[in-house]
Amino acid sequence: MSHPDNTLPRIGFAAWSGSGKTTLLKRLIPELRNRGLRPAVIKHAHHEFDVDKPGKDSYELRHSGANQTLVASSRRFALMVETPEIEEGATPDLDALCAKLDPARSDLILVEGFKNADLPRIEVYRKANDKPPLYPDTPGVVAVATDAGGLPFHGPVLPLDDPSPMADFIIEHLSLYPLLNG
Repeated sequence: MSHPDNTLPRIGFAAWSGSGKTTLLKRLIPELRNRGLRPAVIKHAHHEFDVDKPGKDSYELRHSGANQTLVASSRRFALMVETPEIEEGATPDLDALCAKLDPARSDLILVEGFKNADLPRIEVYRKANDKPPLYPDTPGVVAVATDAGGLPFHGPVLPLDDPSPMADFIIEHLSLYPLLNG
């Protein structure tokens, strides 16, 4: 589906480290795809990362000073952009990153991290982490996915280990019904 203003609907996932955000997304993505949706993911990394490997041509070209390096095959491509203008440890601009995604290839963006971004988010809360829920102090929490009962949350409380109700919630919250199969 084409999005008139070239923006995709987004929903974020917030949690303490080790709560299972990525594990949850790995279950949720196939559920959304089975319903005919094409999710994109933007994940915030709090540490340096590299998709390249020393010795590979693209790595060597990038490390020789290329500001942008695009590696392409018949099945996928990856664009690596050096961002020295962003202060070390600063959070990248989520809107700018979302604008890099092709809205003709996806229907929604699942955002992992970016806790200060202005977007609706689902908190992933695991009782075993022995930490307090984020929702009292984190803006934009519209639902909580948890394995703990009895949370005093004002909105939907979703099961952590079943992606189907979460997919239902996201489809409803982001008004994605026109994009569904059948």
